[in-house]
Amino acid sequence: MSASVSASASASTGTFTLLLFASASTFAGDQETLTLPAPTTLRGVFRTLESRFPGMTKQILRSSAVTVNLEYVDFDPDGLVEFEADQGVRWNEDGKSVGGEEEQANGGDMSRGQGESESKGEGEGEGLDMLIREGDEVGIIPPVSSG
Repeated sequence: MSASVSASASASTGTFTLLLFASASTFAGDQETLTLPAPTTLRGVFRTLESRFPGMTKQILRSSAVTVNLEYVDFDPDGLVEFEADQGVRWNEDGKSVGGEEEQANGGDMSRGQGESESKGEGEGEGLDMLIREGDEVGIIPPVSSG
């Protein structure tokens, strides 16, 4: 057992903070802050949230604004494919599909994102392929209606 614990510890290089606001917090059982393993991608963050809180992608994430280190991230919400365990789709730590049609549906977007990541110099990627590093702060900000 200690071998698997040390293997897990070496695979994970750190954590980042995820802040959930308004209805995102409510959907997550009133949790406002989560600490998640880094590095990952924004797509990976969404996959983790969907796996922990089924239905969150459709009901919250598709219409939410996202910040990374207090800067808004522009991403295509149509690039979010809901995690559906009954379809046999699995996701790796980077949030990329390991099987199923979703990989083909997102193939162009993921390839484009990987190329952008390399061309930026810092390797941070853009949109759903943005790299989330140890110590980063990610915010999920759903639309707020008043009336």
